[in-house]
Amino acid sequence: MSEDAAEGAAFDHGGGEPAPGTPPVLHPWLGPLAQQLLGRRARWPHALLLAGPAGIGKLELARVLAQALLCERSRADGFACGACDSCRYVIAGQHPDLRLVEPVEVDDDDGTRKAAEWISVKHVRALIQWSQVTSHRRVAKVAIVTPAERLNVAAANALLKTLEEPPPDTFLMLVSHQPGRVPPTIVSRCVRATVPLPPIAAAEAWLARQGVRNPAPLLAQAHGAPLRALALADPGYQSERAAWLTALCEPRALSPLALSARIDAAPRDARKLRLAAAIDWLLAWTADLAAVASGGRAADNADFADRIAKLARSVARIPLFRYHRTLLDQRALLAHPLQPRLVAEALLIDYRALFE
Repeated sequence: MSEDAAEGAAFDHGGGEPAPGTPPVLHPWLGPLAQQLLGRRARWPHALLLAGPAGIGKLELARVLAQALLCERSRADGFACGACDSCRYVIAGQHPDLRLVEPVEVDDDDGTRKAAEWISVKHVRALIQWSQVTSHRRVAKVAIVTPAERLNVAAANALLKTLEEPPPDTFLMLVSHQPGRVPPTIVSRCVRATVPLPPIAAAEAWLARQGVRNPAPLLAQAHGAPLRALALADPGYQSERAAWLTALCEPRALSPLALSARIDAAPRDARKLRLAAAIDWLLAWTADLAAVASGGRAADNADFADRIAKLARSVARIPLFRYHRTLLDQRALLAHPLQPRLVAEALLIDYRALFE
């Protein structure tokens, strides 16, 4: 991995899902749901929507379910046998009857993959064409669409036709971190399964088994999502977060120019990811300020709870709520061309103004 790629990976904590081609892993907190779903294998829906927060293993759950649907000699409990030819193809990431549809563009010349903002109609048309071809293994065909909220309008409309008239023995699984953003016409044609967060104790125990020390503050930062918490355990990420939050503790002494310059200290390809992390830190920080100012507690930044409580006594509440909305709007623009350092500088100037 190049230096630029390594720097970017440290701040890309969208969910902690493994890359396609790795064996499906059923995380322990998802076992009961998988068992419940596979118990209805004989009445499996043609379209299943797996909805829940990012970073809890929904894509891996979808891959486990897909392997079970494609298995040539399923176990009595409905799970895949893990040993037949179909299972071996799934494990190798080479099953011709399993398709992953995601917001990724592939270069026709060299085959390199690049993240895209949306799942386009081109992706869905390719999926439809694939669904109309006879199954290679003659068991079933399964397509996983993730994340479903990234279907653009044309892609969603094209997918509707397949949802309304699915080919025989062809199953769709839609994975969504934000099901409220999935078009209602899509949702209404799916059977919805809500994927839950694990209990805090179970999540902390799992993180400890992964070698994470003191997992509680990481889980707070990740809103209880263990895979995201594992990604956030990266020392470089935590060091940068501490630098930003320490500066936010002293708004009147804060230098927007100096703090935003830390973004330019990252490799060029990683600067947008670092800005995204900074906006996430500001969002969590201002949400905690608002909560404490209203008599609640700091949920996301418990490790800075005392300093947030002190700041909450002097923050202007209505401007704080408006500023939080500005942060949300700015986060929505991250996929567009921008100057990360200048965006951060402007946001920090506005933050400092909350305490003047």
